[in-house]
Amino acid sequence: MDRTAMTQVSIIHNPRCSKSRQTLALLEEKACDIQVIEYLKTPLTKVEIRSILDKLGLAPRELMRTKEEEYKALNLADVTDDEALIQAMVDTPKLIERPIVLANGKAAIGRPPENVLAIL
Repeated sequence: MDRTAMTQVSIIHNPRCSKSRQTLALLEEKACDIQVIEYLKTPLTKVEIRSILDKLGLAPRELMRTKEEEYKALNLADVTDDEALIQAMVDTPKLIERPIVLANGKAAIGRPPENVLAIL
């Protein structure tokens, strides 16, 4: 089942990330019905990542944290296959940019947190 469609608003969240915490607080201010998905504890599937990419209109690399040590260690800068990049995000969730908010069939990256207001 697609977790991104289960509630009104979902946030792909890392509680250790300040932008993620700020975005969650902003959503809470809006009194939304929020599903928090801690993607480091419950990794996203390939299907979920593809769905998010489609909603964001991004290529896989554009959703990746390219400055992470894991990105460099896996030599992902040299990878040109989108499926391999998606698999890297499944295998190493830390590579996924966060936070991502899903609402009303749309998605937005909360950098800055106010970006997500457009899809609520």
